[in-house]
Amino acid sequence: MRSFLTGGALALVLLALPAGAAARPAPDNDQVLNIAHRGASGLAPEHTFAAYDLALKQGADYIEQDLQQTSDGTLVVLHDETLDRTARGPAENCSGPVATKTLEQIKTCDVGSWFNERYPERAREEYVGLRIPTLEEVLRRYRHRTNYYIETKNPDRANRMEERLVALLEEYHLLRPAQRRWQVLVQSFSPASLLRVRALEPSLPLIQLFSSRETSESIQARLDAVDEYAVGIGPSKTDVDAELVQAAHARCLDVHPYTLEETEEMRALIDLGVDGMFANFPARLEEVLGKDAVGGKQAAKRAARAHADCVAGV
Repeated sequence: MRSFLTGGALALVLLALPAGAAARPAPDNDQVLNIAHRGASGLAPEHTFAAYDLALKQGADYIEQDLQQTSDGTLVVLHDETLDRTARGPAENCSGPVATKTLEQIKTCDVGSWFNERYPERAREEYVGLRIPTLEEVLRRYRHRTNYYIETKNPDRANRMEERLVALLEEYHLLRPAQRRWQVLVQSFSPASLLRVRALEPSLPLIQLFSSRETSESIQARLDAVDEYAVGIGPSKTDVDAELVQAAHARCLDVHPYTLEETEEMRALIDLGVDGMFANFPARLEEVLGKDAVGGKQAAKRAARAHADCVAGV
């Protein structure tokens, strides 16, 4: 594997590392994780089984789940805090905050038709009537056949979201695979939420998200704190530069920016040394990575091993 630092710059980074750690070398193309942003959300309604199935068919290594919580305590997979953008159906059930609706109400909502309205050139009849899945339904459908990238959304306004998440991962026997081969990554913009997950289950690998309002410099200033509990960071693609990648890798933190669509920007971030990226069109990223790219569970396992080797100073 090639290093992204040379000469004096590498020496300075090594001097800054904790004892026993080693700067992580940049991944080659075949080691960059292809993370399907809300599934193959550029071609199918986000966070539906149609989007997830298509993402896996197109070569995604991970499928992402954004978590919201219903009023009766069920974790459902939906990006927005409110239903209005993507849900169609009875107003009393399918508009307003998710947190004010029961699961029974949520299940009356159609989250496919909006996509056909918004993207008529990509519309498909079978998207009409697609339902919001629960996290449990996602885990039951794919089980150990894929990798999961799960985000706690609005966790400070949810009751025991992290506890419910960890319980489901335990029920579906995903805690050990998460620890050993990163079959599950848990991300959040909330450090408090990630720390709650860590307190419940220290083995789960965590990713600290950063808002697009941040800068490379402001993120770098927080990396020492993030290194205490996370295995990586999720910055906006606009905040990623060589200095941020170098600073993260010097602390053995992976870098997984969001959200990529065009092949040119994918190539640019790969050249900077990122370890993975969120893509609305996983097939485009897969084409950039090339036919030799390691896929699926093997890709996640290799990323976990590279991180462990870095921390161990190998």
